[in-house]
Amino acid sequence: MTVDEVFAIRNRGVVATGRVTAGTLHVGDTVHINGGPGVTVAAIEKFRKKLDEAAEGDTVGLLLKGLERTQVNRGDVITSSGEAAPIESVNVVL
Repeated sequence: MTVDEVFAIRNRGVVATGRVTAGTLHVGDTVHINGGPGVTVAAIEKFRKKLDEAAEGDTVGLLLKGLERTQVNRGDVITSSGEAAPIESVNVVL
């Protein structure tokens, strides 16, 4: 999932919004931001409705506990623990 927007909710955590591009995500899953350390998904919401899971194609908000607002930015890539870390793009001029 590529992060579209990020919000900090006092006493709750950080919410990252975006579209799930592959697979499914469940509350309690561990995710990685740009291949960094694991973070637990505390809640998933879709249009103000709480979900237990998000599937491919869903646009959702993920509540991530234990993070500061500055640790997640627009354009960051969130992957589940079972996925490979994102590969940085490299421009090659021939």
